[in-house]
Amino acid sequence: MGRPRAKYALGFVTAALLVAAAAWGQAPALRTQGQLVYDGVPELPADKLAELNAKVQSYTDYKPVRAAQWLADGSLAILARDQQTVQLHQVAAALQPRKLLKTFADPVVFLAPRPPQPIAGAMLGAPPGAKPAPGPQVAVGVDKDGGEFYQLWLVEPGRDAAQLLTDGKSRNEHPRWSRDGNQLAFVGTARNGKDFDLYLWDGGDSPPRLALQLEGTWQVEDFSPDGGKLLISKYISIEAVEPWLVDLKTGTKQPLLGDRKGKASAFAKLRYAPDGSVWFASDMDSDRLRLGRLDLAGKVTWHTSAIPWPVEDLAVSPSGRVAALINEDGYSRLYLLGADGKIERRSELAEGVASGLAFMPWAEVLPGGAERLVVTVTSADSPGDAYALDWGLLAEPVGYKGKKTTRILVRSERWTQTQVGALDPKGFVKPQLVRYPTFDQEGAKQRTVPCFVYDPPGKGPFPFVISIHGGPEGQARPWFDPSIQLWARELGVAVLVPNVRGSDGYGKAWLALDNGKKREDSVADIGALLDWAARQPQRLDAKRAAVYGGSYGGYMVLAALVKYGERLKAGVDIVGISNFVTFLENTKPYRRQNRREEYGDESDPAMRDFLQRISPLSHANRIRSKLLVVQGANDPRVPASEAEQIVAAVRQAGQAVWYLLAKDEGHGFQKKNNRDAMMATVVAFWQQHLL
Repeated sequence: MGRPRAKYALGFVTAALLVAAAAWGQAPALRTQGQLVYDGVPELPADKLAELNAKVQSYTDYKPVRAAQWLADGSLAILARDQQTVQLHQVAAALQPRKLLKTFADPVVFLAPRPPQPIAGAMLGAPPGAKPAPGPQVAVGVDKDGGEFYQLWLVEPGRDAAQLLTDGKSRNEHPRWSRDGNQLAFVGTARNGKDFDLYLWDGGDSPPRLALQLEGTWQVEDFSPDGGKLLISKYISIEAVEPWLVDLKTGTKQPLLGDRKGKASAFAKLRYAPDGSVWFASDMDSDRLRLGRLDLAGKVTWHTSAIPWPVEDLAVSPSGRVAALINEDGYSRLYLLGADGKIERRSELAEGVASGLAFMPWAEVLPGGAERLVVTVTSADSPGDAYALDWGLLAEPVGYKGKKTTRILVRSERWTQTQVGALDPKGFVKPQLVRYPTFDQEGAKQRTVPCFVYDPPGKGPFPFVISIHGGPEGQARPWFDPSIQLWARELGVAVLVPNVRGSDGYGKAWLALDNGKKREDSVADIGALLDWAARQPQRLDAKRAAVYGGSYGGYMVLAALVKYGERLKAGVDIVGISNFVTFLENTKPYRRQNRREEYGDESDPAMRDFLQRISPLSHANRIRSKLLVVQGANDPRVPASEAEQIVAAVRQAGQAVWYLLAKDEGHGFQKKNNRDAMMATVVAFWQQHLL
């Protein structure tokens, strides 16, 4: 009985949206609504627009947890949407209401809680005038109008005022506190706008000081237990990250692993253990990121070599235990290792994507000698929540094959409960993971591409949208996506989400398959997906296919429309690259070199010619499918000029283009009202040009 009712609801809603879409009139040249500029987008009558917006908002009126970290008092600091943007909240205990700590005009994009500070004379019975111990504090990064010039603020619960730590105009990121909470390290571009130098803040009213001039893109990894050294890493490309050790007393740095004789490897999540050894993830001497440990004698030991999937996150506890997230075909699995590096257990999480592993960074007395860990989990049917895990709780002797051993148990406790409004979570569509053959071989074996397929309720064949992730080193994961759920449940559209060559998560050989002059091979993977879809006539309607993507995914949309336009009815390009040469010339200086590592150096004449030849702008006259372009005016990565030139060129070739510009956004829409408007525009676009 449940299935027919779902089909009836789907048909009713789809019919309502079809009526709304049919009411869109002729496209005016230009109109502005708040910060949004609609260029060539037909205008919907007010009543129909309200109906469409209400349906969209039913899928976006939720406030998922984006990140969670422990505060000094044992509560959680979380990032979650308040009204229009993501802000900083506090959760006092499991499933307690969220308390808004501070409202900024712009989104908060990262947080770093300050550990408790041992302050002499701050205990009970201290002499008059002794300095009081500070309350729990959080350093947060705030993004101004999407320009990604993150500013660091210090927030203290219970105080309205926040302290600005940075200059208000440069880009600052990767804050990390020393274990005693007395130093904050971060990187920023204040010196020249291009290079990420190392800054230290010692507290109080004094501004942060420049600790070390650096060249290129760097990030802070971790303080040593005594606070005298700092792990930092230099990002060259996703395949080449260099770990360094800084002596904070002398201000000098040296390679963490010595001279590696030019061998490029990726390193991530470098973390000190209490004994001074260093845990990290790296693909050194491997095709994938493995969990490694550098001991005090300089020897590296690998601990996840038997697991054929990459490490994506790790955290080290105050006692030296290690929690590691493994990316298994897009799904996160949690592994728990003792201080000796032996795997104690594999803990089940929701069938989705986990992130933000963090132990309480101070001693907390829990039953059974447990240590407390927080992790954020999202899945296809859950927008995102924080969970606390007490590791070691109820450890007890048990019999195992005639021997006595200790069973390590983990108690999981949900700390936040994100509601999804009036929607029934049971109706959310979960993906099926398939692998389709592409055009080439891997040795003697047919190469295949992993792809998540979201089928609508009811009976096919369904029209379908190929949704392509950005990066290009990104990875499509089975997390919650309101657009996918809206299209599948309300429009009856299947969504195919591939991880074409060049995607992260499948090893560095797969990652490198689209580099340099192999760029168009990833576009050919989209052609192979169209071929696969055509072989599923009961499931997919090959005559009603479209493409959708953002950033590099936007380039893929445009390239697919150029190459496979006769098989695609429409495409949506969000903040996409239209010309690699102009993109490389106009992206922000601090990004240019690492993007050259991926795409090629446009200053080399031969590479410049190649990049021009494969750029969609050079073939705009071949784009005959319907096109919607979405852009943020303040985008520092893919500047708005990339959108403007493809819109102009396609129109000059005689094709109409819908163009939506947000004056207060950057690389993607972060503010809820803007995102809702974009989603409504995409729905109307699909209704007119796909369905």
